[in-house]
Amino acid sequence: MRLINRSLTASIAVVALSGLLSRPALAVSDEDFNFDHTDDVIHICSVPAEATEHVAAALACTAFLEATVQYHDLSTARKKGKALVCIPSGVTVADVRSTFLAWGEQHKNDKKLMAELPVNGVMRALAAKYPCQQK
Repeated sequence: MRLINRSLTASIAVVALSGLLSRPALAVSDEDFNFDHTDDVIHICSVPAEATEHVAAALACTAFLEATVQYHDLSTARKKGKALVCIPSGVTVADVRSTFLAWGEQHKNDKKLMAELPVNGVMRALAAKYPCQQK
């Protein structure tokens, strides 16, 4: 699944970094942008539109989700392995974000899941929403 093209991804990264460097105070912490835990990415992806750091957070969220999906698709295709998720065509990065945030809301009190690497949380959310059909 290709959610956005490479030149747009590069532009997003530049804008996100510019936004992060130009804003003195974030409602999200600098540590959240390290993407160490699932709850970090949930926090980044949940920044409200009226927050001054919304653009930077939204771009960082989009980049992380896009990278996770692209890596899954690439590694599955190259190794001819079984896909963990089967995202239908037409699903947008906004749909992936909504799916991830809804999953995060359902599991917000599960400290073990929230402490996992964020790629695990994203893949868990997508697997729950877009499971592959058994053949």
